[in-house]
Amino acid sequence: MDGTMVDNMMAHHRAWQRQLQKMGLEMTLEEVRQQIHGVNEEILARLFEGRFTAEERRRYARAKEAEYREGFKDELRLIDGLPEVLQQLHQAGLPMGIGTAAPAENVDFVLDALQLRPYFGAVRHAGDVKKGKPDPEIFQLVAEGIGLPVEACIIFEDSPTGAEAAARAGSPLVVVTTTHKAEEFGHLPNVIQFISDYKGLPINLG
Repeated sequence: MDGTMVDNMMAHHRAWQRQLQKMGLEMTLEEVRQQIHGVNEEILARLFEGRFTAEERRRYARAKEAEYREGFKDELRLIDGLPEVLQQLHQAGLPMGIGTAAPAENVDFVLDALQLRPYFGAVRHAGDVKKGKPDPEIFQLVAEGIGLPVEACIIFEDSPTGAEAAARAGSPLVVVTTTHKAEEFGHLPNVIQFISDYKGLPINLG
């Protein structure tokens, strides 16, 4: 969802930078871009190595997300071309789902504001998994929710961590280069295409 459906990752990075500064950790935006991926509590546990309790990590994570939503609400919109793609796939009856490391509040923020829920047969978020990306659990849950084997699902991702999760799931992958450049994804064998947006995306409905 983040960086793949809405181009919001810089808003997330800036919110993370401000939150980490309040917690005593100075990071540049580039450091945040490279290091901050996945489920919030896992990120905080990795960065601070036991300094905070689980409840403190949850509180800081909620504060960061609230700051992100407040800062991004006036910019919220789908990436160019995606409204048309979603409508075309929906009309064709193709099942679609969302698997995101975002918390439930952020999922509601995007799907309800943009009225997207009718398009998706399954929506899974950070609260639904035991392990965040690059573990493929989130994509496996979404595939189960739409009644398909995960290997038969084309996954759209914007981050190397998410791309690795798609590779571990055995799914073909389209990389959306809103946040990371193509060369940052290495040579993952499951990448079938790089796109900067969804305008002119070829869709084979046969």
